[in-house]
Amino acid sequence: MTDLYIGEFFAGSGPNAAHINVLVGPKSGPAGLIFGTALSNPKIGHVPFISVLQPGIPTKPLTAFVNKADIQGEVHGKATWGAAQAGVSMGVHDAVEQDVLPPEAFDEWVITACAWVDWAAQDLTVVYENNRKAAYEALRAAVLNLPTREQVDAASLNPNNPFYAA
Repeated sequence: MTDLYIGEFFAGSGPNAAHINVLVGPKSGPAGLIFGTALSNPKIGHVPFISVLQPGIPTKPLTAFVNKADIQGEVHGKATWGAAQAGVSMGVHDAVEQDVLPPEAFDEWVITACAWVDWAAQDLTVVYENNRKAAYEALRAAVLNLPTREQVDAASLNPNNPFYAA
């Protein structure tokens, strides 16, 4: 069994899009160290916390939510700490419910989810939906070790992202 799975996914477009990176694996391995380090090292504008489905009910596997963009204003704070965090929580739950993660992951694994929320995000429902999808797909990519070599080679013929096209 692998001790650390790493995944990434981008969902949506424009300022309400989501970009998620995940590091996931058993608490007893590197994922546990990453999880603890993330939670115990807040920085100005970046305060990691345990992602919850409702106050007092964290998603499982326990998930550290780390914002990649510093909070800029009330709407951005709600988009990040509210909509994106709820979306990540549900994406994790979806991965458990759809057996993307193995059964032992529920209590024995941890996840560190790093989430980008654009400072111009406005539609909290779309932010939620995009983060839910991105978290689920990032976990799926991590566990399945995606992308494949063929996918990487094909993408290298036309490198691009939402901010630049070669």
